[in-house]
Amino acid sequence: MVFNIKPEERKLLQLISETSAKLDYPVYLVGGYVRDRLLGRPSKDMDVVCIGDGIKLATELSSILRPQPKVNIFSRFGTAMIKFRDIEIEIVGARKESYTYDSRKPFVEPGTLEDDQNRRDFTINALAVSLNEDNFGEIIDPFNGLLHLEQKLLKTPLEPGKTFTDDPLRMLRAIRFANQLDFVIDSNTFESISKYKSRINIISMERVAIELNKIIACPFPSKGFKLLFDCGLLHLVFPEMAALHGVDERNGIGHKDNFYHTLEVLDNVARDSDNLWLRWAAILHDIAKPPTKRFDPVLGWTFHGHETLGAIMVGKIFKNLRLPLDYKMKYVQLLVKLHLRPIALTKEEITDSAVRRLMFEAGEAIDDLMLLCKADITSKNQNKKDRYRDNYEKLKAKIIEIEETDRLRNWQPPISGEDIMKIFNLSPSREVGLLKSALREAILDGIIPNEFEAAHEFILKKGIELGLEM
Repeated sequence: MVFNIKPEERKLLQLISETSAKLDYPVYLVGGYVRDRLLGRPSKDMDVVCIGDGIKLATELSSILRPQPKVNIFSRFGTAMIKFRDIEIEIVGARKESYTYDSRKPFVEPGTLEDDQNRRDFTINALAVSLNEDNFGEIIDPFNGLLHLEQKLLKTPLEPGKTFTDDPLRMLRAIRFANQLDFVIDSNTFESISKYKSRINIISMERVAIELNKIIACPFPSKGFKLLFDCGLLHLVFPEMAALHGVDERNGIGHKDNFYHTLEVLDNVARDSDNLWLRWAAILHDIAKPPTKRFDPVLGWTFHGHETLGAIMVGKIFKNLRLPLDYKMKYVQLLVKLHLRPIALTKEEITDSAVRRLMFEAGEAIDDLMLLCKADITSKNQNKKDRYRDNYEKLKAKIIEIEETDRLRNWQPPISGEDIMKIFNLSPSREVGLLKSALREAILDGIIPNEFEAAHEFILKKGIELGLEM
């Protein structure tokens, strides 16, 4: 296993080595940067541990770097951060930590390199590389981290119960690393996650959401969510998603497991898009199926209105997880609300009017809605799947055709409410609303083209019908 670093990074490490030697501080490169370079993965974050004053080392290093970077100091933890070009360097004095049962924030005191490695979450993150002159580049591996890298195994340096009790966020990090790196979690470590899962309740939802987002951003995020479900963490941090799991049967009629269907849709979207919020829409598109599930003797299992209730649930879930409540949430709500519409259109003759209305409601999200729709085609019946995909392509072509002729993407009417008030000398009133609605419907139904002159003539005629004077 080779430690792959770029020439400019080697120069930076040499400068760190020389600076620490002047201060007589033994210094080591540790953590994710070491792991990723050994795996041949890109990394822009360097963690440096010195046996001494980390803030002083950072200040001295900054003074010789050109251009000279700013030093951000976190005195409570004896840590300093430098951003040099495109690399973030965190420098800290070696420390040991102790925890109280109700907090993941440690009491910190100076320690040795061994103390620092003991406090790491996983053996592959406890690897250290010496930056000292007498053994520069030597890997210090007290917990067989190199072997575990080769085995693609995640294991805690110390007894996992202590590791997870001290800092329960490490349970989520285990699953995130397993997903990101395509590693396996050691069986004893995974059993401890299941055993101590309730400790996650002391972690803020902001930190939980950060880890969930990193899992969702993986190439195949389904792996992470399966692990979250299997250890029981999902039931605690995201119970609405865990509730999708399971199949009910009545009169010999069952339905698909919506949890595994959701994961399939999520992976399908992930193949086509890196958009985090589109992936959230995939996760949440069927989130209201459990509360809307009903059995009808004729129709079988139904989930009527799950798209409407689902859009409402998005708001609650985003609030609980401390996700942004801005346009990102509204975008996800829109996709959840509309996710059945494209499929419904493909089951019948696709009319221009229906496509116009879909484009009007989806606005700029129409392309992402279509990606979600495509991802949602997961039938095990190949003939049915092929038919849906063929109709999906026809609908896509129809959207492109209407977009070129009618310019309906993120559509605004050619005549506004203010224009209508000026034409008829009106103040805001019911009549203005009626005319705006009539104009919108006429354009969406194809009665008139999406052009000013046609819209102006239409408004004049409708105004006369309402008894308005110009």
